[in-house]
Amino acid sequence: MMRTPYTLASFLALSALLAMTWIIYAPGLHGSFLFDDFANLPPLGATGPVDNWPSFWRYITSGIADPFGRPLTLLTFLFDAHDWPADPYPFKRTNVILHLINGALLALLLRRLGHEGFRSTDRRRLDLAAILGAGFWLLHPLFVSTTLYVVQREAMLPATFTLLGLLTWLHGRRSIQGGHTLHGLIWVVLGLGGCTFLGVLSKANGILLPALALVVEHAFLRKTAAQFRVASDHNGGKEMRLYKGAMLLVAWLPTSLVAGYLLEQGWSGLTRGISSLRPWTLGQRLLTEPRVLLDYLDLLWLPRPFTPGLFNDHIQASTSLFSPATTLPALILVFALIAGAWLLRRRQPTWSLAILFFFVGQSLESSTVAIELYFEHRNYLPAMLMFWPLALWLCGVRWHIRAETQCELPTRIHDSEAVIPTVSNSHAEGWGYAKLALATVLLAGIGLMTHARASLWGNVHDQALLWAKLNPDSPRAQANAAQIEMQSGDPAGAAKRLREPFAKAPEQVQLALNLLGAECQTGRIEASTLIASREALRTARDPGSLLTSWFERAIGQLNHPPCPQLTDETVSGLLQAGLANPYLATNSGRQQDLHYLQGYLALIQHNPNLALTNFNKALDMQVRPSAALKQAALLGSSGFPRQGLSHLDHLEAEPQQAYSPGFGMPRIHDWVLQHQQYWPKELARLRATLRDDAMHQKRTAE
Repeated sequence: MMRTPYTLASFLALSALLAMTWIIYAPGLHGSFLFDDFANLPPLGATGPVDNWPSFWRYITSGIADPFGRPLTLLTFLFDAHDWPADPYPFKRTNVILHLINGALLALLLRRLGHEGFRSTDRRRLDLAAILGAGFWLLHPLFVSTTLYVVQREAMLPATFTLLGLLTWLHGRRSIQGGHTLHGLIWVVLGLGGCTFLGVLSKANGILLPALALVVEHAFLRKTAAQFRVASDHNGGKEMRLYKGAMLLVAWLPTSLVAGYLLEQGWSGLTRGISSLRPWTLGQRLLTEPRVLLDYLDLLWLPRPFTPGLFNDHIQASTSLFSPATTLPALILVFALIAGAWLLRRRQPTWSLAILFFFVGQSLESSTVAIELYFEHRNYLPAMLMFWPLALWLCGVRWHIRAETQCELPTRIHDSEAVIPTVSNSHAEGWGYAKLALATVLLAGIGLMTHARASLWGNVHDQALLWAKLNPDSPRAQANAAQIEMQSGDPAGAAKRLREPFAKAPEQVQLALNLLGAECQTGRIEASTLIASREALRTARDPGSLLTSWFERAIGQLNHPPCPQLTDETVSGLLQAGLANPYLATNSGRQQDLHYLQGYLALIQHNPNLALTNFNKALDMQVRPSAALKQAALLGSSGFPRQGLSHLDHLEAEPQQAYSPGFGMPRIHDWVLQHQQYWPKELARLRATLRDDAMHQKRTAE
């Protein structure tokens, strides 16, 4: 069958849009890894290059972010590298390609929704509105911080499977309406069941697909649902009953489970509290999120080329309905938007759909789960339908209200009026050209903003400095900028940058340790900085992986210190301050880090027995073969193989205390390692090496 001219034109328009998006994003492909990339990508080389099946299974099951470990996201990283460290360019290129795929899928979804929900026979404007709505989303500058942030492929893949799931579900729904019941049911189950499963294997918020399908069903497709009931009633209602049963299984059930989980998290957080690592309570988080959601909407509808980006740790949590003063108004406005969207779903179904889709899409990450308060990437999926109503208006598509007639809707629908979606052909030609010009200006405007932002993402130095300027109260942003300044040979500038925010937030370890490093590079650490840094380590909640990475670098420099103040005594005092921290005292992982660092310090001081004692203490905190392997290898490489063998003996003496992973992917990963006998083989190999080194030392001594 030949393509109609307007279908070919739509294809060409979409292709041009995708090509333009690639060109706009191209400058950002030359950026570097950032922030959480360094926490999530090193598993590519954690047990050696991923170049055989055993290493593949070890890698693909290594995820710990969700109970399911996000294995599909990990799998896609193998398209870009098989080892670590790696070049960031292929990762960013794959992210941009995935963004283009999502834009094309969104255009197809909007086209299908337009054809399902509108009665007009003129589909050209609907197709153009679908491409335009997808274009507004595809070119929006807010999503640069998702697309060019490698690790946020975790946010992009659930969006891909959500779009595929909605398209598949709508195809099945249409097939059932057309009388192909079995064929349609298969597609419905594959769409909402299969794609939800794949989305969850990418990131937990893939579980929202069924809820989003219900939003589409009840906010936008009410009229076609009514027509479906009429047609089904003529056949005894069998198709409708089967469809409802399928939706109960693959839509309502998972949605209810998610709602139950969120309620349980809320009840638990409010009654038993949350992790002491968070500087706010769950109640404060719930008061804060309406302000955050409105800020997201502000960024979406009033786009700007430069935003705070990745560093939002300065967001002030609401402590009551009136502190800050915007808390209560934000809460009222969010509830008003949700309630208004539901009440107006018949008269303004496209706007209702866009608003409800946004808030349901935010429900997992912006409600009772005690994760960080704010991240731009959380808008990637929820905002997908946000600009479709604008695109429909620009393309001359509007909704008319007129009295219902019996032939249009079944009498069981008790609305006194019905919304009849049509394409308006009554607009003056000049007004149509004005809208076309406005659409062009909007696309060009957001495209230019996105290009400017992508260019910034391709320049790590300027990016860090701008983020620090836009986020003056963010410790992460200031520490990140200081690190860039130190790397570029300006430690004095880095120290100057850090002193003021450190004075304002003296508990921030990232500011303290980076200030120590910057001052040391200048040749002298101030006594006041040392005192303040010890206090920060004594009072901080959780410095995370920064604790180990900074101290490892500092201890490694002790034999040739860059400044006189970097001494064994200085480092030991800082570690003692960390051990005295009440927050870290209950964190076995951080206690393990601190005892390991004490052992490493003892090695530099050529005290292998003290190092062994501390390494054994570290291992006792969490008995992990990986920790024992690292510490024993460190003893051996430092010239103390006998102590390394003793450390392995200590591991084997406490098998009953070995770390047992929890439910989900960590347990599967542990099973894979056991099945491959990975740790016994690695430990046996290391033991043989240490034994040979000890024998060689003995022969040399004799």
